[in-house]
Amino acid sequence: MNKTLTDNINKIRPRKVILPVFLGLGIVGWFIYRDFHKIEFSDFDFSYYSLLFIGFAVLMMVLRDVGYIVRLRILSSNELSWLKCLRIILLWEFGSAITPSAVGGTAIATLFIWKEGLSLGKSTSIVVATSFLDELYFSLMFPLIFIVFSRAELFHVVGSSAIANQFLIFALIGYGVKLFWTILMGYSIFINPKFIASIITGIFKLKFLKKWKALANKMTINFEISNRELKTKNFKFWLKAFFTSFISWTSRYWVLNFLLIALYYSLKYDMYVQFLSMHDHFLIFAKQLVMWIMMLIMPTPGGSGFVETIFNSYMVEFVPVTGFVVIMALVWRMLTYYPYLFIGVFLAPAWVNKNFKKIKLKKRTPKK
Repeated sequence: MNKTLTDNINKIRPRKVILPVFLGLGIVGWFIYRDFHKIEFSDFDFSYYSLLFIGFAVLMMVLRDVGYIVRLRILSSNELSWLKCLRIILLWEFGSAITPSAVGGTAIATLFIWKEGLSLGKSTSIVVATSFLDELYFSLMFPLIFIVFSRAELFHVVGSSAIANQFLIFALIGYGVKLFWTILMGYSIFINPKFIASIITGIFKLKFLKKWKALANKMTINFEISNRELKTKNFKFWLKAFFTSFISWTSRYWVLNFLLIALYYSLKYDMYVQFLSMHDHFLIFAKQLVMWIMMLIMPTPGGSGFVETIFNSYMVEFVPVTGFVVIMALVWRMLTYYPYLFIGVFLAPAWVNKNFKKIKLKKRTPKK
């Protein structure tokens, strides 16, 4: 089992950063090269309000991470310190940034939590709970935005109804997967704590995994105990955990809204006189949520390439300067995605050396 866990470390090596950066910046670079000549820079008239709202955008990112940290602290029953929660979340986001959207950092999050001091079973249980809370957010919000906005508003793409229909199909497939996962995780936590444990036990009955069967059985027993503990938590506990999830995801989506306000304050008065309405802001929020659901079926790390491409056509109606939408996409990703890549480059190697040094030394020590 140790070998399996150390092999998983390959997923967080810094060299994995190259692919998402290349995909994202490469596509953005192409769009900028194609559209740069269309931008009328004479339309801009810098205002200090721009800096103010960029600051609000950064604050939303901070609030997003604070929500995740508080949630992890709640789910661990305060067994994890604030510093450990911060470190886990940063590593978790790094893992999400370098793995396909369908996988996300969840695949290796158990490893992060386990190596910070909790049992492997409880670590798995916490990851299942966070996955449930995240998917519950989407499961509730996606139908809600269809009540507030029409299909035409949500999937409007300037100049192409065919692409709009494709976006709708992607979103429905992504939502179907998320809803199924929400039900599966909810069933495991609240109805049958043995469910996931029995699946794990079954997997380790496979011939090529049998040598780790004993350790897997020990982990599943611990996992089942932790799941039963979660099942006994009262409504207030889950309400607090879901509220932190709500704050985190909602803050993530309001980053773009504040960046757009900053852009509007950077334009000459006659251009931003038709300021974004509150309806527009909630529509921008809703479209981002749809984009995130569509990302689920994309195989690239962190949705790199896909996000930049879809943003260029999906959000263009909210950017009043011709050709500037791709620069907005770049700024948005620079705030919401790339920081975790570069933080992870410095944090992950040190964390791996600290937490897996004993394993490596043990592996290299010759038998007497």
